[in-house]
Amino acid sequence: MDESVRIDKWLWAVRVFKTRTIASEACKKGRILIDNNSVKPSRMIRVGEVVQVKKPPVTYSFKVLAIAQKRMGAKLVPNFMENVTPPEEYEVLEMNKLSGFIDRQRGSGRPTKKERRDLEDFTGNLRIDEFNFDE
Repeated sequence: MDESVRIDKWLWAVRVFKTRTIASEACKKGRILIDNNSVKPSRMIRVGEVVQVKKPPVTYSFKVLAIAQKRMGAKLVPNFMENVTPPEEYEVLEMNKLSGFIDRQRGSGRPTKKERRDLEDFTGNLRIDEFNFDE
């Protein structure tokens, strides 16, 4: 096999991105880093390099163990890359999941039915007429 392959092709082959086009666009937007430098989709990748992938709010890190030219089944992925993402990044992801409905952007429309239920569970169905504002 070759010693190097394009970064966008490798990210697609090891199933980090669903399509090669999405992988290429992530490179163009500066979301793919090697040695803390953003890379172009045509950047050749070699065994031993650590690739950082920004998928907000988390930045994943993968160590290249082998070069892949073609997309593979999910069971084969551990032979080609090692996930070296620090645990702190997963804590950020977990915190973001927990605070999902609280982290709503202002002006983004009405809450969805699920968000309304979560909000009601959180507030305990407080009603405005239960408060005495005259005192």
